[in-house]
Amino acid sequence: MRIKKQYKVREMAGEHVVIMQGELGSNLTKIISLNESALYLWRAIEGKEFDAVVVANLLAEHYGIDDEVAQHDAARWLDRLEECGLVE
Repeated sequence: MRIKKQYKVREMAGEHVVIMQGELGSNLTKIISLNESALYLWRAIEGKEFDAVVVANLLAEHYGIDDEVAQHDAARWLDRLEECGLVE
């Protein structure tokens, strides 16, 4: 999977949020806020192909967490990306 190209992270009022770039974005009413770990993952995978294994490895390496916890957290994060329509 891959993050859709029209979505970009911007800083607004001290928060990192995902917005849609381009003409269609003018009608976007939903803003997606990213916490620190979500922002780290977004920046690490933006513009690249990735899957749950890649995300879990990033989490385990960066935060020093157990592989099982990393796999669970990666699956939850990817589910949220899919629910929000941010990946293809």
